[in-house]
Amino acid sequence: MAKPNYQFQKRQKELQKKKKMEEKRQRKLAKGADQPGENPEQSPEQSETVAKDE
Repeated sequence: MAKPNYQFQKRQKELQKKKKMEEKRQRKLAKGADQPGENPEQSPEQSETVAKDE
């Protein structure tokens, strides 16, 4: 009987997670572009930093 290749399984799971996070980031960017009230020059990281400072 063959041994399970845990490293392969872990890598595949990490790749799936990374792909899902990238898709989620793209959806957020698309949603942010549709809303005219926000400043398009500010990246999400900058707006979070500004919100934390206030």
